[in-house]
Amino acid sequence: QVQLVESGGGSVQAGGSLRLSCAVSGDTYKIRCMSWFRQPPGKEREGVAFIDNDYATAIYADSVKGRFTISKDNAKNILVLQMNSLKPEDTAMYYCAADLAFWGSCQGRMYKYWGQGTQVTVSS
Repeated sequence: QVQLVESGGGSVQAGGSLRLSCAVSGDTYKIRCMSWFRQPPGKEREGVAFIDNDYATAIYADSVKGRFTISKDNAKNILVLQMNSLKPEDTAMYYCAADLAFWGSCQGRMYKYWGQGTQVTVSS
């Protein structure tokens, strides 16, 4: 079992920055992939950043590439999403997710464990 708790959301003006954190507990040594997803109001959830737990290889959605950075602190069991140059279209509920399956890309899989989400609102 893995437990995930997000924090760090809030309201910011366009062009600003926010740093989201996800505290990870439980069977952390079994985690293969971690990611950040978001769900804008009235839209489907989408993956924005993915990271391989073993090699720290990161993948980003085109919409956030160059602006967002995913990283992890294994010693503290924290996943971080640094968001810079925020745009109004980044407004969404942001979720941290983890998965244990060894095989497959971190981007194209169904994630098993999810946090409760943290709201990010970007005003123009």
